[in-house]
Amino acid sequence: MELLPNIKSPKDLKKLNIEDIPRVAAEIRGVIVENISRSGGHLASSLGATDLIVALHYVFNTPKDKIVFDTGHQTYAHKILTGRLKKFNTLRQKGGISGFLKRDESKYDAFGAGHASTALSAACGMAEARNRLNADYKVVAVVSDGCMTGGMSWEAMQNIGHLSTNMLIVLNDNQMFISRREGMLGKILAKIIAPGTIQDTEKKLEVFLSRFKSWGKNAFKIAKRTKAMFFPGMIFEEMGISYFGPIDGHNIKEMVEVFNRLKEVKGPVLLHVVTKKGKGYEPAEMEPTEFHGAGSFDVETGELNGKPGSAPSFTKVFSDAIIELADKDKKIVAITAAMPEGTGLDAFRDKYPNRYFDVGIAEEHAITFAAGLAAEGLKPIVNIYSTFMQRAFDQIMHDVCLQKLPVIMVMDRGGIVGDDGPTHHGVFDMSFLRILPNLVFMAPSNENELRNALKTALTLNKPVAIRYPRGKGVGVEISDKFKSYKLGAGEWLKKGNDINILAIGNRVYPALEAAKLLKENGIDAGVADMRFVKPLDSGLIKEALALSNRIVTIEDNVLMGGFGSSILEWLNANSIKADVFNMGIGDVYVEQGKPEELYEHLGISSNKIAKRIQEWM
Repeated sequence: MELLPNIKSPKDLKKLNIEDIPRVAAEIRGVIVENISRSGGHLASSLGATDLIVALHYVFNTPKDKIVFDTGHQTYAHKILTGRLKKFNTLRQKGGISGFLKRDESKYDAFGAGHASTALSAACGMAEARNRLNADYKVVAVVSDGCMTGGMSWEAMQNIGHLSTNMLIVLNDNQMFISRREGMLGKILAKIIAPGTIQDTEKKLEVFLSRFKSWGKNAFKIAKRTKAMFFPGMIFEEMGISYFGPIDGHNIKEMVEVFNRLKEVKGPVLLHVVTKKGKGYEPAEMEPTEFHGAGSFDVETGELNGKPGSAPSFTKVFSDAIIELADKDKKIVAITAAMPEGTGLDAFRDKYPNRYFDVGIAEEHAITFAAGLAAEGLKPIVNIYSTFMQRAFDQIMHDVCLQKLPVIMVMDRGGIVGDDGPTHHGVFDMSFLRILPNLVFMAPSNENELRNALKTALTLNKPVAIRYPRGKGVGVEISDKFKSYKLGAGEWLKKGNDINILAIGNRVYPALEAAKLLKENGIDAGVADMRFVKPLDSGLIKEALALSNRIVTIEDNVLMGGFGSSILEWLNANSIKADVFNMGIGDVYVEQGKPEELYEHLGISSNKIAKRIQEWM
């Protein structure tokens, strides 16, 4: 590296000649690839956005000017340019810098971003705050094409057009979402960037920019009237947002010139920039989905490093189970929100394309769409990450549970997920879902239980939620046949005379290990796999109390309103006094780190469970 070590902030970037800026981008890509090959992270999207981000920081006066990024996993170049180069090797590690944007990490992170489709609303708010406070700064929202499928983006755009506030929207169109592009927006964007469009636009661009020099600030309005170069973006024009593009998102000199012109235009403007996901690293360009959220890999070959272990992942078990069940039941359909590979539904998609629906980044729609399918007799199974299911709470309450519709809501990544940090930990689902009437909630402890939970859900004819963790299963034997569980029934794994642990989900096996450690210290601890968050197994709880008046609850969820709270509520409702110790996650957002580090820190690893119980007793 020659140029990058001397860039401590965007001010240093601005000191360079425009001819040197592509070299800076190349050096940034080298840093990203080298570090992500060791730590893992969101590689392809950040490589694709590198040239765009360099151009933005070269033109705009950050941090005074506000650049608001959607989602945040495209922003590694932003982090490197804003004083975090030396810390970049700590990315996504415990105590290190975040893989997303955090306002308390840097003054250049104008708005935190971990979930999609938030940038336009936030940028609109910032622009209006600027107007109300008579401040003087620019506001730029950088939005990927995938984020534009989210309803919140369109809610924001209609408001932006109505307010007509000065702001620039940069549509970073990498011609795919996390997976392959789905829906009408994808078709519209594909039509806009048909072969030759960018080249044609480049010719028009020369004329357009030359007219700026002679016409001044009215040039944009005059060019708009002709509609010649704006016609493909009429959908935005009709919403009151001036459209320009598409332009090449890897031509830094061109982007710098365009940004310098557009930042003076009055009213909301959308610039359509076309990029290539994985740009500059051939393996990521060839396999952008594989390198979207990649683990560690070999830089020379691009080969991803597999983790040892024979147990299949929970995601793979779900994937196989839904296909096996669908083979025998033609009414089963599957729905995801732009995450077919992440949820394992890509295999279902490939086998049953006519029974598979990818609705884009639109979790709210996914749930109500499923409710409509269920209302007419189909059996919809919706798989959405736990952290993203939060966005659909009202739809689950109003459209599914209130109407008692048999929608099966499966939540991958339930509990601690690790390196992606607080925006992605699925530690709230037990609390916000168990409060809903008519809902059955299961949390299987192992991969075979997951299969059976799915089968059970299909027999209940009720709204059902199932959550399971990220990563590999515990290695239990997977049965050839499905089993349906009795509604609300848990299972004793070991009964104890001194204390009994009521565990749920992926804390069941650590609880068993803790019981062994307690036994070594003379404490006879029992363990029950409760299996159902709702309804509770009243009979099992009574058995536990008959054995010992001491009960411990363990969950991979926040304690407020969670599984442990439900046990306390049950005891109170039945006027039963008992010594209860609730273990789970406190009133905090859990930071990033390896899951085993975080469980230890939170006090719900097997060692910490045993130690804390011994101290409590």
